[in-house]
Amino acid sequence: MLEKKSQDESTRMVILGPNANLSPAELVHKIHMMGLPLTIKSTCYGALIHGEKELVERAAREIREFDPNNIFLKERGFPPGDPRRCRAHRGGAREGFHQLEKEFKLLGYVSEALSKPQKVSLHEKKRIDVDTFKKIAKKLMRV
Repeated sequence: MLEKKSQDESTRMVILGPNANLSPAELVHKIHMMGLPLTIKSTCYGALIHGEKELVERAAREIREFDPNNIFLKERGFPPGDPRRCRAHRGGAREGFHQLEKEFKLLGYVSEALSKPQKVSLHEKKRIDVDTFKKIAKKLMRV
Protein backbone atom coordinates (compact mmCIF):
# COMPACT_ATOMS: atom_id res chain seq x y z
CA MET A 1 0.00 0.00 0.00
CA LEU A 2 1.32 3.43 -0.93
CA GLU A 3 1.79 6.01 1.78
CA LYS A 4 -0.14 9.22 1.33
CA LYS A 5 1.67 12.51 1.73
CA SER A 6 0.44 14.13 4.93
CA GLN A 7 -1.20 17.57 4.84
CA ASP A 8 1.69 19.12 6.76
CA GLU A 9 4.29 17.89 4.23
CA SER A 10 5.22 19.59 1.01
CA THR A 11 7.41 18.91 -2.02
CA ARG A 12 8.80 21.65 -4.23
CA MET A 13 10.67 21.48 -7.48
CA VAL A 14 13.51 24.00 -7.63
CA ILE A 15 14.17 24.76 -11.28
CA LEU A 16 17.27 26.64 -12.38
CA GLY A 17 16.74 28.90 -15.38
CA PRO A 18 19.18 28.70 -18.31
CA ASN A 19 21.07 31.80 -17.08
CA ALA A 20 21.31 30.73 -13.43
CA ASN A 21 24.51 31.61 -11.59
CA LEU A 22 24.83 28.14 -10.03
CA SER A 23 24.69 24.51 -11.08
CA PRO A 24 22.30 21.89 -9.69
CA ALA A 25 25.19 20.48 -7.58
CA GLU A 26 25.96 23.92 -6.11
CA LEU A 27 22.25 24.45 -5.45
CA VAL A 28 21.94 21.16 -3.57
CA HIS A 29 25.06 21.98 -1.54
CA LYS A 30 23.62 25.39 -0.55
CA ILE A 31 20.31 23.77 0.44
CA HIS A 32 22.16 21.23 2.61
CA MET A 33 24.11 24.07 4.22
CA MET A 34 20.80 25.53 5.47
CA GLY A 35 20.79 22.70 7.99
CA LEU A 36 17.05 22.07 7.69
CA PRO A 37 15.65 18.55 8.14
CA LEU A 38 14.55 18.17 4.51
CA THR A 39 14.85 15.45 1.92
CA ILE A 40 16.87 16.97 -0.91
CA LYS A 41 17.27 15.31 -4.29
CA SER A 42 19.47 16.63 -7.07
CA THR A 43 17.84 16.61 -10.49
CA CYS A 44 18.87 17.57 -14.01
CA TYR A 45 16.87 20.81 -13.72
CA GLY A 46 17.81 21.72 -10.11
CA ALA A 47 16.48 19.90 -7.07
CA LEU A 48 13.50 18.52 -5.21
CA ILE A 49 12.96 19.44 -1.58
CA HIS A 50 10.53 17.59 0.64
CA GLY A 51 9.61 17.87 4.27
CA GLU A 52 7.48 19.70 6.77
CA LYS A 53 5.48 22.34 4.88
CA GLU A 54 6.70 25.26 6.98
CA LEU A 55 10.35 24.25 6.54
CA VAL A 56 9.95 23.71 2.78
CA GLU A 57 8.43 27.19 2.45
CA ARG A 58 11.26 28.69 4.52
CA ALA A 59 13.85 26.92 2.36
CA ALA A 60 12.04 28.07 -0.80
CA ARG A 61 12.25 31.72 0.30
CA GLU A 62 15.97 31.38 1.07
CA ILE A 63 16.68 29.49 -2.17
CA ARG A 64 15.10 32.25 -4.29
CA GLU A 65 17.55 34.73 -2.68
CA PHE A 66 20.51 32.88 -4.28
CA ASP A 67 19.49 34.12 -7.75
CA PRO A 68 15.99 35.67 -7.67
CA ASN A 69 15.53 36.08 -11.42
CA ASN A 70 16.78 32.62 -12.39
CA ILE A 71 15.45 30.23 -9.73
CA PHE A 72 11.87 29.06 -10.06
CA LEU A 73 9.77 26.96 -7.70
CA LYS A 74 6.89 24.67 -8.50
CA GLU A 75 4.72 22.59 -6.19
CA ARG A 76 4.98 18.85 -6.73
CA GLY A 77 2.27 16.46 -5.61
CA PHE A 78 4.54 13.54 -4.80
CA PRO A 79 7.66 13.21 -2.63
CA PRO A 80 11.01 12.20 -4.17
CA GLY A 81 11.20 8.49 -4.96
CA ASP A 82 7.42 7.97 -4.86
CA PRO A 83 6.88 4.83 -7.00
CA ARG A 84 3.82 6.39 -8.67
CA ARG A 85 6.09 9.01 -10.29
CA CYS A 86 9.68 7.80 -10.00
CA ARG A 87 11.03 6.79 -13.41
CA ALA A 88 13.20 4.11 -11.77
CA HIS A 89 9.96 2.25 -10.95
CA ARG A 90 7.94 3.25 -14.02
CA GLY A 91 10.55 3.27 -16.79
CA GLY A 92 10.99 6.19 -19.17
CA ALA A 93 10.34 9.85 -18.47
CA ARG A 94 8.02 10.56 -15.58
CA GLU A 95 4.61 12.08 -16.20
CA GLY A 96 4.93 15.83 -16.48
CA PHE A 97 8.59 15.77 -17.52
CA HIS A 98 7.80 16.84 -21.07
CA GLN A 99 5.67 19.71 -19.75
CA LEU A 100 8.55 20.79 -17.52
CA GLU A 101 10.92 20.56 -20.48
CA LYS A 102 8.63 22.86 -22.51
CA GLU A 103 8.33 25.33 -19.60
CA PHE A 104 12.12 25.35 -19.19
CA LYS A 105 12.51 26.68 -22.73
CA LEU A 106 10.53 29.79 -21.71
CA LEU A 107 12.42 30.49 -18.48
CA GLY A 108 15.10 32.56 -20.22
CA TYR A 109 12.39 35.00 -21.32
CA VAL A 110 10.87 35.07 -17.84
CA SER A 111 14.31 35.73 -16.30
CA GLU A 112 14.91 38.59 -18.72
CA ALA A 113 11.51 40.12 -17.96
CA LEU A 114 12.19 39.88 -14.22
CA SER A 115 15.58 41.55 -14.55
CA LYS A 116 14.36 44.32 -16.90
CA PRO A 117 10.82 45.17 -15.79
CA GLN A 118 8.84 47.51 -18.01
CA LYS A 119 5.53 49.22 -17.57
CA VAL A 120 2.86 47.66 -19.74
CA SER A 121 -0.63 48.76 -20.63
CA LEU A 122 -3.55 46.39 -20.48
CA HIS A 123 -5.74 48.67 -22.58
CA GLU A 124 -6.34 47.40 -26.07
CA LYS A 125 -5.52 49.81 -28.84
CA LYS A 126 -8.58 50.76 -30.87
CA ARG A 127 -8.61 51.03 -34.62
CA ILE A 128 -9.25 54.42 -36.12
CA ASP A 129 -11.82 54.98 -38.82
CA VAL A 130 -10.77 55.52 -42.45
CA ASP A 131 -11.59 59.25 -42.51
CA THR A 132 -9.39 59.95 -39.48
CA PHE A 133 -6.57 57.95 -41.08
CA LYS A 134 -6.87 59.97 -44.29
CA LYS A 135 -6.63 63.25 -42.32
CA ILE A 136 -3.49 62.04 -40.54
CA ALA A 137 -1.95 60.91 -43.82
CA LYS A 138 -2.68 64.29 -45.47
CA LYS A 139 -1.05 66.15 -42.55
CA LEU A 140 2.05 63.95 -42.83
CA MET A 141 2.24 64.45 -46.58
CA ARG A 142 2.37 68.25 -46.09
CA VAL A 143 5.24 68.06 -43.61
